[in-house]
Amino acid sequence: MSIEHKEIAAIREDYAKSSLIESDVLHDPIQQFKKWFDEAISSQVTEPTAMVLSTVNEKGFPSSRVVLLKDIKSEGLSFFTNYNSRKGQEILQNPHVSILFFWPELQRQVRFEANVEKLSKEDSDEYFASRPRGSQIGAIASPQSVIIPNRESLEKRVAEVELEMGDLAIPRPEFWGGFLIKPVRVEFWQGRSSRLHDRIVYILENDIWTINRLAP
Repeated sequence: MSIEHKEIAAIREDYAKSSLIESDVLHDPIQQFKKWFDEAISSQVTEPTAMVLSTVNEKGFPSSRVVLLKDIKSEGLSFFTNYNSRKGQEILQNPHVSILFFWPELQRQVRFEANVEKLSKEDSDEYFASRPRGSQIGAIASPQSVIIPNRESLEKRVAEVELEMGDLAIPRPEFWGGFLIKPVRVEFWQGRSSRLHDRIVYILENDIWTINRLAP
């Protein structure tokens, strides 16, 4: 092992900020997530809504990227994107994903395995209308995930859309909208000392959530 790699291997942090035991958790994982999410907000963690979304393409290769959580519903979590983007197309082809939240300030992570479906047009319209005008124009102008020749071509298209729209209200394009992530497995991870981390997993079976502890 090189000196540089030895230095990387020596990087470690002991986790001792909190604990997680079965009697602490709520029966429903969405409610438990909301509790932790609210604590992340109140603790002012960096980017509390950032989640790593992993999809799988038709060849079985996974792809991960960070997207932003936009709503917590009783049945799951939602985010918005271009349906023609790589993630959008992979979800439409294979509606099974995983998502990961990591809040290092709290030494916590939450992992979801889930089915995905499109949000209603009404939900997508409502959120699109709430976006800043620049973001609305960007959603229309950018052919997300498509190879483009340069930055200038994108900026030119943005200027064209701005000119086309003028002062008019900008309607949501059909190729842009929301997805609802409906979990079937949720794991809550709390860092503990000596790598003996707390791991509580919820698994959905016959519409009933079972709760168990996993070895770290």
